[in-house]
Amino acid sequence: MTELPAIAGERPAAIGTGRLILVVGPSGAGKDTLIDLARAACAGDGGIVFPRRVVTRAASRFEDNEQVSAESFRQACARGDFAVHWEAHGHGYALPRVIDDELVAGRTVVANVSRTVVAELRRAYADVRVVLVTAPADILAARLAARDRSSDGEIAYRLGREIDAAAADVTIHNIGNPGDHAGELMRVIRRA
Repeated sequence: MTELPAIAGERPAAIGTGRLILVVGPSGAGKDTLIDLARAACAGDGGIVFPRRVVTRAASRFEDNEQVSAESFRQACARGDFAVHWEAHGHGYALPRVIDDELVAGRTVVANVSRTVVAELRRAYADVRVVLVTAPADILAARLAARDRSSDGEIAYRLGREIDAAAADVTIHNIGNPGDHAGELMRVIRRA
């Protein structure tokens, strides 16, 4: 796997008439929680898609991903199965190539990605909005400790990573009722 993000295939022009909503933020900020609540609120709306990330780590109650082995991930990268892939915390992550079709069809695609891929995705896709989900360090630390997922690395290291808030179009401070903050995400998704 590569340390750098990779956009698959040649892209002569930005892809899609749909909107790509990228949800970014520090570990423990609650990105997947807000995405899950938004997904439930959008159930039955065929114009909004929430693709499952492909990850070389088992799914958990905190993250619903498609689990693959590191070797399967490498093979999928080589075949061009992913729209974008990156490495973080010793794991490979990717969004499936099908998001290209969804965006070309004019749909809104909502995905949790690493902030390291934002610039590449802004170049590759026609309409990208970045939502930063964040919380104070003490809240992040408590949430990460509650996960008890040692495969993600040390909590202190994860909390020390810088997040470029300037790249965000919208910032959600996820410190209160998750339903309220999911409403903030929904306003971005629905352009309210």
